[in-house]
Amino acid sequence: MKAWSSFLFLLLFLILAVFLPKTALAAEDIQDHNLLIIQGNALDSCGNPLSAAAVTPFLNGRPLKAIATNSLSKTNQETGPNGLFRIEVPAKENDIKSGKWTIRVTRSSFAPSQLIDLKVLDDGVLEGGIHGWIANASIQLKRVRGMAFWITLVVFVGIYILIAFDIMHRTLAAFLGAALVLLITHTVGYFYEEYRIITWNQALHAIDWNVIFLLMGMMIIVGVLKVSGIFQWLAYKSFHVARGNIYILATALCIVTAFVSAFLDNVTTMLLLTPVTLEIALALKTSPFVFLLPEILASNFGGTATLIGDPPNIMIGSYAGLTFNDFVINLTPVVIAALIVQVIYNRFLYGADYDRAKVVDTPQMIQFMRKKYKITDPKLLCIGGSLLLGVIALFVFHGFFHMQVSVAAIFGAALIIILCRMEIVDIIEREIEWPSLIFFIMLFIVVGAADQAGILQVVADWIKNVCQDKLWLAVVVVVWVSGLASSIIDNIPYTATMLPVVAFLSKQLPGAESGVLWWALALGACFGGNGTIIGASANVVTTGIAEKAGYKITFMEFLKQAAPMTVISLIISTIFLLVRYG
Repeated sequence: MKAWSSFLFLLLFLILAVFLPKTALAAEDIQDHNLLIIQGNALDSCGNPLSAAAVTPFLNGRPLKAIATNSLSKTNQETGPNGLFRIEVPAKENDIKSGKWTIRVTRSSFAPSQLIDLKVLDDGVLEGGIHGWIANASIQLKRVRGMAFWITLVVFVGIYILIAFDIMHRTLAAFLGAALVLLITHTVGYFYEEYRIITWNQALHAIDWNVIFLLMGMMIIVGVLKVSGIFQWLAYKSFHVARGNIYILATALCIVTAFVSAFLDNVTTMLLLTPVTLEIALALKTSPFVFLLPEILASNFGGTATLIGDPPNIMIGSYAGLTFNDFVINLTPVVIAALIVQVIYNRFLYGADYDRAKVVDTPQMIQFMRKKYKITDPKLLCIGGSLLLGVIALFVFHGFFHMQVSVAAIFGAALIIILCRMEIVDIIEREIEWPSLIFFIMLFIVVGAADQAGILQVVADWIKNVCQDKLWLAVVVVVWVSGLASSIIDNIPYTATMLPVVAFLSKQLPGAESGVLWWALALGACFGGNGTIIGASANVVTTGIAEKAGYKITFMEFLKQAAPMTVISLIISTIFLLVRYG
């Protein structure tokens, strides 16, 4: 044993003897020289920051090794998620002062930059007595449609075909697409940069974890509350108020959904109302989608009315400096008009279903539902209901605390499980709609790949080129392109891409200072989410819960019923904006 200890000690000594002198020598080499600190940012043509762009410094046309702070030497440095970079180059003082310093920035899906001339500003003393000079640079790269663009476009269209024609479950289709773009990036893209679509780190940043954890937390809260019988009781009360008139019942559910969605996010609203709707449909022995689809449309309409109702509005408000009252004043009239038309549309589309579900003996049905659908655990309802109200209050004031809404949701979920003495494993396995969460995660990655490859940028550039100096045309284009794009892809990354484009147009077009283009973007992105089953988070979650309960709706069925109302709402939005701001 002692011999082994001696051997290990000797081996450790030899390792240190081999590597430590090199490290010390490297430090001495740096101290013998001065440091040129090159810092700046890399942007695309619309001014969006570029991550994972390689920055290589040159001295008199010769590439040099740079060192990142507290890291080993390497030939280049990549920009961070915000597009910023900072590299340090050891060099002699004479070279720093009199040499020609340039940098080149390269990134897949972009044309490499030319050699950018640097101007050395001044010198100062860094830590350890080392002298340093600073040079700043801002580089804008132009997108190119290379292999990454076309591969991503094929994958994206392929996924959409698989989902639209019900060839493959939407979760599996998105799973396959996300895995494919990542695999291509980290295999072929390792050897050929033009095949780099989206890296693992970029994929993680593309996922909106706030949405994922918000959904998870609210699914747990709703799952615990369901045990108390509250949703069955609400189904009874809703039917009691409508007095057996199914059309009035459906209308009331739409109005409640829209109102609640304006102050909660529309996903949370549908998580709360979907179990109630399923119970009502079960009692009436009809398809739940004659109620659920109007509720989905109403939730996306209602969420458009306020700053906190839908994620695109939060992004627009933050970027453009718009207030809660700005959204209410400018968008609520459009939302009310859309809801009125939707109520009429519901009667036209589902009139036969409402008539078939009509109850012959209303008092008897009310008496039957009163006995069957009642509160089974008042104590759990009291505790869980109080926690839910607390979570809702945090939702309303999350901006004041600078807190993501998901924080309130997961805290409420943890607390309700503890106080109601529920089994965490059972709740996680039974109540969380895992296929929907996985679908969202994978879809975020696929849309992130489309963004990285420049597919979304093509849309933004086209809008900018088509509009020219015509404000009315810009309003029409922004509304309809946003509506179409938000029906196909998630409206969050689309909105993020469009923000600098709309900001540019708002400064250039006469009359756009009124903010009309911001409202066009909000209405197009939010209303357009109603177009397809994957157009908005509320659509995916609601249909996922219904499918778990045994009621499935296909992509084409959803499109057939929801698309006409989506088109009508976009027409209403366009007319309103042109009349009010024209």
